[in-house]
Amino acid sequence: MAIQSILAEKTVSISELRKKPTDYFINEPVAVLSNNKTAGYMVSADLYEQMVKIIESKSQSSQFRPSNARLTSIASLGAEQLLAASEQELGDFEE
Repeated sequence: MAIQSILAEKTVSISELRKKPTDYFINEPVAVLSNNKTAGYMVSADLYEQMVKIIESKSQSSQFRPSNARLTSIASLGAEQLLAASEQELGDFEE
């Protein structure tokens, strides 16, 4: 049986999280467990933004967030795929 690290002092099960998710957006990580295994971590928006700033300050180029050119490329590819999609592929999609 493999031992898994939990990198947070607080934990919550997915079933408990579903009942009141806003209780777990706090200024420290909360490990979300599924079948007693870590499925992910939740953090508040403030803490997440602080983490992004630290990551970006430590790297030479910001690869954590896509550049404007990359976002433009992604949007262009998405538009091409939507325009090329058949009515069957789009299903009930409406603008």
